[in-house]
Amino acid sequence: MALPGNSTRRIIIAEHSVRFEPSGQTVQARTGALISEIARQVGLDLNMPCGGQGRCGRCAVIVQDGGAGIRRRSTLRLTSEDLVAGYALACQTVLEGDVVVTVPVQEKIERRLVTDKTATPIVLPFTYDPLQHQSVRLLPLTLDPPSMVDQTDDWSRLKRAMASAPSSSLGQWDSGNGTWMKQESAADDGTGVVDLMADLSTLRRVGTMLRQHNWAVNAVVEIDIWDRPDGPARLIDLLPPGRTEHLWGAAVDIGTTTVSLYLVDLLTGEVATKAAEYNGQIKRGEDVISRIIYASKNDGLGELQSLVVGTINELLERAARRAKISPSEIYKMVVAGNSTMIHLLLGLPPSSIRLEPFVTTINHPPPALASDLGINIFPQANVDCLPGVASYVGADISAGVIGSQMCDSSALTLFLDVGTNGEMVLGDCDWLISCACSAGPAFEGAGVRDGMRATVGAIEEVWINGETYEPTYRVISNPKLEAQGQPTPSRGICGSGLISLLSEMFITGVIDKAGNLNFDLGSSRIRRGEHGPEYVVAWADQTEQGHDIVITKVDIDNLIRAKGAIYAGFTVLAQSVGIDLSMVERVLIGGSFGQYINIEKAVQIGLLPDLPWEKFHFLGNTALQGALLALLNREYRQQIGEAAQGMTYLELSADNSFYEAFTSALFLPHTELAQFPSVAEVLADRDMQSVR
Repeated sequence: MALPGNSTRRIIIAEHSVRFEPSGQTVQARTGALISEIARQVGLDLNMPCGGQGRCGRCAVIVQDGGAGIRRRSTLRLTSEDLVAGYALACQTVLEGDVVVTVPVQEKIERRLVTDKTATPIVLPFTYDPLQHQSVRLLPLTLDPPSMVDQTDDWSRLKRAMASAPSSSLGQWDSGNGTWMKQESAADDGTGVVDLMADLSTLRRVGTMLRQHNWAVNAVVEIDIWDRPDGPARLIDLLPPGRTEHLWGAAVDIGTTTVSLYLVDLLTGEVATKAAEYNGQIKRGEDVISRIIYASKNDGLGELQSLVVGTINELLERAARRAKISPSEIYKMVVAGNSTMIHLLLGLPPSSIRLEPFVTTINHPPPALASDLGINIFPQANVDCLPGVASYVGADISAGVIGSQMCDSSALTLFLDVGTNGEMVLGDCDWLISCACSAGPAFEGAGVRDGMRATVGAIEEVWINGETYEPTYRVISNPKLEAQGQPTPSRGICGSGLISLLSEMFITGVIDKAGNLNFDLGSSRIRRGEHGPEYVVAWADQTEQGHDIVITKVDIDNLIRAKGAIYAGFTVLAQSVGIDLSMVERVLIGGSFGQYINIEKAVQIGLLPDLPWEKFHFLGNTALQGALLALLNREYRQQIGEAAQGMTYLELSADNSFYEAFTSALFLPHTELAQFPSVAEVLADRDMQSVR
């Protein structure tokens, strides 16, 4: 702004000293900076599962400021005692003076995922033939050395050797005999690779490798890929003749919560090992919406991309170590994941996914080189991200449909992937219709006061006595404590425990169908807390933190909304094609969370339809299974693409019937109890006993 005398106003923003404890790091920061951003500058990692929106309360820090150094924008999830003690939400607190900030110990994953084990033998739904099914192959080659008579350049000489070699030479390595098994295959046309390409980094190594190994090498060649099914083939690498026992690939599923990986021998089709870890992005948002919002802030997109790549690289290192190889020996990777996870992996802005009309940047990304993504496998290896359907039905679902073998039967099937984003598909594979509902992460412990992930100390199942209303529960144990004969103290309640608890509270009458607590029961467990009515699951002396573990009315409402969204989703899906849920012949449940759901409890709260139990099939990680099939078999890779392309997507936010179905599902188990005859029978028995 110009001032008289042509002088210019200088706006000076004050800087303040911020010291972080217990690290002792000190930094200068400007007025108005968020404490979370300042912490990030000095490399302190704060958990922000809600993506910095101030909803989860897990980035709470203690600020010693004398009351003048900060301004709290929000105090959500902080009690009056917390405020007196100086607690503040780092993502909602701005700097206004010199402060000392104490960062409490951040929540860590203390229990390795149960899926992170050496893989048990996986039976493929087809007989694997690498010549017929595999696009990446090993070619043992012996070249004629150059001479004054034959001065053909190295590259042309290599292509000539590949073109003249019979394709049956691309056999399997017999480790028992130490020889190549020459195979005839349905794909054998008697000729080798007649067309070949290579990038500059590969060409730079060709001449040296050929001369170092006396013109006898093994070529790693990608015959084709989905976006060039007719070639040309691509030279990926040249190996010494002795390195031919294995050819490695990786199948990856990037879940919102968990990243899982198979390390696979492409010569035999065998899964050598499996690894799994929590997605590093969790600390920046536990659901896709939180991460989309975080990605739009500053360098949030770059940070989220780095976090998921870091998780994948950690799994690659772990799996490779178990197989006694280097990650650089992996020459192919196939990735499944929902649309947001794929966008974040590729560094594509995901903001349009959550904004009307809810579209992605791309549903079927082209293959990318590992070096371009920072993934630590062979740099020239292709990373193939499988195709998705729409904004909220991604590659995890198209891969899951094929991985679950849903289309191997003509039975009318409902396929569910229950997670932070409840996705579902209905059909018989002559037709498929899909939708997604934002269930939120409530069933994974987020948005619940004492909710937590399924780690050590989590209450994973609850039973309530129908006469005393006293609970008993099972905790995920700490093996070290159990070995010493000591019980594992509870720390919170995980997803399966929340389903169990909600069901038990409803069936025993602790809560009514609207989730209201019954104070007339006279139980000391039912009380009014600072955040409203609540039920005490564990008293303070039974917990690790020394405070009561409770479920509040607010928590119950969040859980009812989450289950209601899922139930409403597949109800509307069925109604849209004129089908009653009773007509469904199979319910296939994918996702790691689905493995821990108790069918009876899930039906009692209205999360799953009331169908005979034998119709339910829990399949584990169907997205990873689909990625494995795509890694090994180009035909399955094509099927996944066809499933994604042929699937009709129903956008629930634009469907007026969804709101009506959702509203009806906001009761336990449902407004229309007739839809849940087995639950009605249990309630009738309870009422009969109470009369007696």
